[in-house]
Amino acid sequence: MSDNRHVVETDVVEDIRQRLQAYAPRLLPETGGKRAAVLVPLYQHQDELHVVFTKRTDLVQSHKGEISFPGGARDAEDTDLIATAMRECEEEIGLRAEHIEVIGQLDDIVTISDYHVSVYVGRLHSHPAPYVWQPQEAEVAEVLEVPLTHLRSLECLVEVPRQRNGVLEVMEGFMWNDHIVWGATGRMLRNFLNVTEGRA
Repeated sequence: MSDNRHVVETDVVEDIRQRLQAYAPRLLPETGGKRAAVLVPLYQHQDELHVVFTKRTDLVQSHKGEISFPGGARDAEDTDLIATAMRECEEEIGLRAEHIEVIGQLDDIVTISDYHVSVYVGRLHSHPAPYVWQPQEAEVAEVLEVPLTHLRSLECLVEVPRQRNGVLEVMEGFMWNDHIVWGATGRMLRNFLNVTEGRA
């Protein structure tokens, strides 16, 4: 990679960091319900910044086969929700906490399965490239590295029709090869894109 390209990629990460640090995420009040956390991992590989997703297996209890960010429910031993996201990243895809720098937080969301989710953004650093993912066999069918430039393009946007309580809803989706990011993960991704493109 040329020095100029390295500077460009570093500038992209720094711009994202600054926009996230200037953003005030919408944090929902605690209700005593189920808490969870996810990480939006940013990964520079092959001269390009990528966003990392997982494809869930058909063996998990909910959201079978869907695309998600690594994360999950808070455990009693987790010191905070960032610790939850870090632990889940290592358990699900082998992404070690010492290789992640958390650079911001996005809006809380409540999922259809009634989890109150905190959403963090982290960049991978101090790691070999390519990163050797270690997907948890029962939970993760595939690790997806999607170029940020692709997610920012209009060409990847699709409409996803879904029935909810007998009513047809059309949701925004993001296409990557034969995968579609939609639902709760799609909402998190839209929040991330709006913030980091200065549209939030």
